[in-house]
Amino acid sequence: MLGCRDLGRAEIAAGQLAQEGCTVVPALLDLTRPETIGSAASQIGSTHGKLDVLVNNAGIALEWQSKPSQVDLALVKQVYETNVFGSIAVIQAMLPLLLRSEAGRIVNVSSSLGSLGLTSDPGTLMSKFVVLGYNTSKTALNAVTVQFANELRDTPVKVNAVCPGYVATDLNGHSGPRTPEEGARIAIQMATILQDGPSGGYFNEDGRIPW
Repeated sequence: MLGCRDLGRAEIAAGQLAQEGCTVVPALLDLTRPETIGSAASQIGSTHGKLDVLVNNAGIALEWQSKPSQVDLALVKQVYETNVFGSIAVIQAMLPLLLRSEAGRIVNVSSSLGSLGLTSDPGTLMSKFVVLGYNTSKTALNAVTVQFANELRDTPVKVNAVCPGYVATDLNGHSGPRTPEEGARIAIQMATILQDGPSGGYFNEDGRIPW
């Protein structure tokens, strides 16, 4: 299932994927509209009875050009509504379905800009991107990942955060050097880990990322 806040765009994407041999069902899913989250969970439950993988890929950035000392706090709150609170709401809604799976997986798409270890090091490229809302929302999402992983430690469900790299998407005006296909690799990898795989971790294609 392909969740999208714009159902028309989801239907177009599903049609393109169908031409590649994939069966994709578009679903309206807007993280700032709780009713769409509940509806999507109900749709999955009634159709499939369970959910094997949840990839939380929704994310927004609204204040690239603003300094932390000058950014409009309303924009920071708006970013958190999607990147943090919206992701929590989706996990909570989908968790009963994930627990019915023999090997449920939750993949939270984060960013290296959420790494305190990298952004606090003046020698890294990440430290040059000073963005209060987006960066700290991804740090918070990493912490959310750990908390759910701790709660689910004695279940088959595994929860991890991933960084897809600097991917060319609408989020950055398609300025990233990586393709969406390249960015998806780490999410697919963590969505398909075996039962002896990690949970509560933070990864990119090169391995673990420092918190």
